Amino acid sequence: MNYNARKIAVEILHSVEELKAFSNIEINKRVKVVKDIRDENLIRELVYGVLENKLYIDNIIKNLSRTKYNKIDIIILQILRIGVYQIYFMEHVPDRAACNESVDLTKSFNKKRLSGYVNGILRNASRNKSKEYLPNKKNNLIEYLSIKYSHPKWIVEVFIKDFGESFTEELLKSNNTNPPLSVRVNRNIVTRDELIQILNSHDILAEKTNYSKDGLIVSKPRNITELKEFKEGYFTIQDESSMLVAQVMDPKEGSIVLDICSGPGGKATHIAEAMNNRGKIISRDIFDHKLDLINKNALRLNIDIINTEEYDALIFDDSLKKSVDYCLVDAPCSGLGLLRRKPDIRWNKSIGDLDTLSKMQITILRNAAEYVKTNGILIYSTCTLTKKENMNVINEFLKLNDEYSLVEINTVDMDDNESLKKGYIELYPNIHGTDGFFIAKLKRIK
Repeated sequence: MNYNARKIAVEILHSVEELKAFSNIEINKRVKVVKDIRDENLIRELVYGVLENKLYIDNIIKNLSRTKYNKIDIIILQILRIGVYQIYFMEHVPDRAACNESVDLTKSFNKKRLSGYVNGILRNASRNKSKEYLPNKKNNLIEYLSIKYSHPKWIVEVFIKDFGESFTEELLKSNNTNPPLSVRVNRNIVTRDELIQILNSHDILAEKTNYSKDGLIVSKPRNITELKEFKEGYFTIQDESSMLVAQVMDPKEGSIVLDICSGPGGKATHIAEAMNNRGKIISRDIFDHKLDLINKNALRLNIDIINTEEYDALIFDDSLKKSVDYCLVDAPCSGLGLLRRKPDIRWNKSIGDLDTLSKMQITILRNAAEYVKTNGILIYSTCTLTKKENMNVINEFLKLNDEYSLVEINTVDMDDNESLKKGYIELYPNIHGTDGFFIAKLKRIK
């Protein structure tokens, strides 16, 4: 089958913007026709590169186009975006090739009449590559950071309020880098050292993660899920930050655990592995397709202690009152800790979502608190960075509930021992090299 990698990238970007498709799902669907790994890599780089740098790229286009930005044909805009991205960010692609390929793309979408317009903008961009067209940093810091690092202004404002200006710029910069791929060892089947040797035998380099006792960072991981060892449950793909949830919980064999917003089950299966597949885990989620994923993952990992149930965590379940030893609330959140991995999140959220989510998070956490036995453990985690969804939720919960207190986390070694002693972990891509993540450990004391 004939295909054009750049044309596929344009079509994916169009689907993401106009049809609100998820970039990772759309890419994986569309690259199935691609036979050459170089073309697949090009598609991924163009799509993620444009999504990560969209405001920066669009600002260049606005400065070079005689047509008003909001009047530019949507397909032509995607072609211009990947053209500008190649000129400004892909040193191994000659500017002339980026221009010529973009002109050819214009014709392939039956828009030949606009090929001169595309050619003119991109050749102008090539000639003026040293110009960034950015606002003055001193006079308008928020707009400068927003355009320079392609984050909506509201995200920049929230981060500056939470972390200050200097930290925010480092965080925004880090959000536009490529995240490493990490895998979690199934300790019931293989040790970390043994899995390193196995992966090396498949020409996949692996090294131990910094904080997780079960993690490996892998490089050159093409088709890693096709390996016999993956299919036989030796390992699971999971970010190191997410692996720390089970490590913080530290569940004992034979315990009863409730995972109240279980999603695809990465944390539930890790908890089961930590319990040596002995005990009982109730994995609940509102979406049945996610429960199917949990069951499939558990089967692959040779885990049989997980019971899946379709249930809305916002609704209190009196039948579970004071019945579990451990409860995990991996709460629905804005996902702003995942911007390296899912750059389109930044374009699909609004500041109003933070209010809605934080109210939902407190409701779920208060429900979950009722299910835990006295002296049991309640874990609250999110894959976001905002204080509103993290520490503020914990403080509000503790204000409303004197039966719980934060307890020291002594199963993770990190530089920031102060937060561990206080009972929570904050992970940042610019500091820890992981996804942005938050974990709090609470104990029921009454």
